[in-house]
Amino acid sequence: MRVGLLSDTHDRLPAIEGLVREFVAREVSFVLHAGDFCAPFSLRPFIAHNVALAGVFGVNDGDHAGLRLAAAKGMGMEIFEAPHSLVLGEKKVLLVHEIGDALDGSILAHDIVVHGQAHRASTATREQTLLVNPGEACGWLHGTPSAAILDLETLRVESITLPAAEWAR
Repeated sequence: MRVGLLSDTHDRLPAIEGLVREFVAREVSFVLHAGDFCAPFSLRPFIAHNVALAGVFGVNDGDHAGLRLAAAKGMGMEIFEAPHSLVLGEKKVLLVHEIGDALDGSILAHDIVVHGQAHRASTATREQTLLVNPGEACGWLHGTPSAAILDLETLRVESITLPAAEWAR
């Protein structure tokens, strides 16, 4: 199973749309979002492309009720308070916005931790746990929207960046 990883979309619809299209083209139908959607309208590309999503709220997500209502319009979309634990395939996944929320010992009870906030893509291993920050989907701070695809069988992480023509509108 291939899972899309996103964080820090910050309302930038052209970048979100481009990354969701890229996920669909690469046969990803489920996305983990590590927070900072910002506004409910940022979920429109997921709904339009029928991409299922599990996400957590980030520090810039003020309208929790609105985001939950928007998610309810999509198929298989739900947003949770962080940290949120789920099982995908045979892997136990922890989804957080801030990595500090996972470093209290609960991290070691998971195979994978997906986090955001830093706006920089990174992949590391702590003991037997894979830590992934897919970077900033919005591209506001570092100039290029980024995301990742995780193969749950091999735990291989593939980074994705969008060419400017896809989002610089």
